Amino acid sequence: MKSFTYERPTSPAQAAAAVSANPNAKFIAGGTNLLDLMKLQIETPTHLVDVNGLGLDGIEATPEGGLRVGALVRNTDLAADARVRKDYAVLSRALLAGASGQLRNKATTAGNLLQRTRCPYFYDTAQACNKRQPGSGCSALDGVSRQLAVIGASEACIATHPGDMAVAMRVLDATVEIVDGRGTERKIPISEFHRLPGERPEVDTTLKPGELITAVTLPKPLGGAHIYRKVRDRASYAYALVSVAAVVQPDGSGRAAFGGVAHKPWRVEAAEGEMARGAKAVTAQVFAGAKPTHDNAYKLKLAERTLSAALTEARA
Repeated sequence: MKSFTYERPTSPAQAAAAVSANPNAKFIAGGTNLLDLMKLQIETPTHLVDVNGLGLDGIEATPEGGLRVGALVRNTDLAADARVRKDYAVLSRALLAGASGQLRNKATTAGNLLQRTRCPYFYDTAQACNKRQPGSGCSALDGVSRQLAVIGASEACIATHPGDMAVAMRVLDATVEIVDGRGTERKIPISEFHRLPGERPEVDTTLKPGELITAVTLPKPLGGAHIYRKVRDRASYAYALVSVAAVVQPDGSGRAAFGGVAHKPWRVEAAEGEMARGAKAVTAQVFAGAKPTHDNAYKLKLAERTLSAALTEARA
């Protein structure tokens, strides 16, 4: 056990300032990911800033007709909200496909976006991992890569983003609201929030040091059929080999984002013009730049079949 100090700030800006002032500080809310990483000494913060008392746990309508979801809204509450179930069903279904009921009761909206990869080499501190220890190498490149990325990876990292919620938010074009220690606010489109690994896989997002997520805004409802399909090794408490979040309109047009295939939720808007032609036409463009390993090449066909099943379900 490594010792650390702890504080509970009274405003978002104060919380951001506390983390900005200490490079070894971390925010903590539900703790469903951070505490696991601390136990394994993958994360070793010397100071924890508890944000649970900041009043960021509401869901409210926006003037534009969408919803503003507070950063501390628990996954269970977000999935159960009547407005989300009615107008953003793909998000509700994605949340319910993740983790377990107990974890969803604690996990927060912001924390879900910020969760770190579940690559086995990241979690095994005896293995080289550029995401855990920059410059150490990537054991996954020559290791067992069945669960890992087929597109958007680099020579430094082939890990995947593990979440379900972010895939649904990507298909909905959500926006992430941020505040820094000076109280300055900004917004990041979800499409720009998560990074590809490049040469710096240890940096997961485009957040600046010390910035705090305060909310996620969902735009005006899209209508259509909302589908979330997740293919995994067992029926619950498992991460996606491939997942698909799809919103399909009555005329066959629509949107689709993929999980389990890249370092971030993967969506290629240009390919969505092929939705009416079927899954094969869409995935041919979505995965045009794929570089799978021998272990995970199956994901390309699995992604096509999963999208096909989602489109069939939507049209039914």
